[in-house]
Amino acid sequence: MDTGINGGHGNKKTGTGARSQTGAKRALLTPRGIAAMKPGEWAADPAPRGAGVLQVRKLVNGEAAYYYRYTAPDGERVRVPIAAGIELAEARKIAARLSGRYQAGDRDLRDALDAEQREATRLREAAQREVDAAAEQKRATLAALLTAYVEQLRRDGKPSMRSVERALQRHVADAWPTLWNTPVAEITTDDLLAVIARVADAGKLREAAKVRSYLTAAFAAGLRARQDARGLPALRALRITSNPARDLVTIEGATNARERALSVAELRAYWKRISALPDPAGALLRFHLLTGGQRTEQLARLTTADHDSDVQTVRLRDGKGRRKVARIHDVPLIPEASRAMKAMRGGALGPHVFTVTAGESGAVYATVQHRAREVAAAMAEAGELEKGPFTVGDLRRTVETRLAAAGVGVETRAQLQSHGLGGIQARHYDRQDYLAEKRAALETLHRLATGAAASVTPIKRKTR
Repeated sequence: MDTGINGGHGNKKTGTGARSQTGAKRALLTPRGIAAMKPGEWAADPAPRGAGVLQVRKLVNGEAAYYYRYTAPDGERVRVPIAAGIELAEARKIAARLSGRYQAGDRDLRDALDAEQREATRLREAAQREVDAAAEQKRATLAALLTAYVEQLRRDGKPSMRSVERALQRHVADAWPTLWNTPVAEITTDDLLAVIARVADAGKLREAAKVRSYLTAAFAAGLRARQDARGLPALRALRITSNPARDLVTIEGATNARERALSVAELRAYWKRISALPDPAGALLRFHLLTGGQRTEQLARLTTADHDSDVQTVRLRDGKGRRKVARIHDVPLIPEASRAMKAMRGGALGPHVFTVTAGESGAVYATVQHRAREVAAAMAEAGELEKGPFTVGDLRRTVETRLAAAGVGVETRAQLQSHGLGGIQARHYDRQDYLAEKRAALETLHRLATGAAASVTPIKRKTR
């Protein structure tokens, strides 16, 4: 209840400060009489016994401060501040309301007023929280979620960050601007299905599957951020409570596994052509093959700091998948790979190792794929291909397939290409670096590619 009271309670007891006309009837307060009071003086309206009284005190600044004084159940005389600087008539109205409550049973009026003030404060704060929550919900759009998800990928050094960002921009932000700016709490499964269906209906099934995966992962990251101390604060602030992408059905036909692997004859034809290519393009493809068909995004991050010239290795950092910390992956360099690395860098204008710009930048997947595609086209025209064109991914598969056929064990192949190593044993217990086995496997690959006469012996894992 609004009593019109401002400020604190003031003094609890009147003491002897109240002025009274002893032995005479007190006159009503008047504006003129209050104006004539000196600073610090008190005066009061006359009032019937048991009704409380309106008091006034002249302040140093010349204003009149009004109070309602009553007697509490324990006999304490309590002053309740009304206001300062208001008109006498307004002060009387407020004092009359307080007197009415007092006489009606609110004998401990101060505590009752305190409780009302606390309740009013609580209600105001609750209402403000609702207003703030509504405003926050408007700001927590699908755009905010997907942008924060991409930022978390960037923070965690995920190599997929760029492709995720481009796909979400193209297939959500550009294609669905209204949905992009819709509060995330209002997003439904049907909304997200429409996004993915448009991509799938265009015949881009693999791309549709990726967009589905990105949307699902973004909502999951938002949910997880609410309990994860490592979650991005921008994700946590969105207060995601559900994942509408979770129920989206996988895209049928989007994950047909490729099986293309070059035969030994095709591999040798490929090697012959990339050996004849001018550098740095030829050196780029030779290095890619002779390091075991490593993932190009990891090779692109290699710098001279990752090259150990004493043991002839390069250190990759495999952040693929859900790893929070990239897995260290050392790859031996056989002599031909070291020569290719030197040829790539040429004048060495920058620190990058896997490069066609003399080290100024790392060669990305598109750069490698473009040059490999040109070689594949030339091989097809010359009748050197048995099963049609191939991709950079097919070259990676070729390395594993040909090494398996040559007797290289599955563990060594996994260590060489850094895949299938997510188990507990691999993460915590198996600390063998496999450098000797990986180097021997790469030498075997080189002999297969060049057709050099040599006996190929199976490589067995070391016993400990």
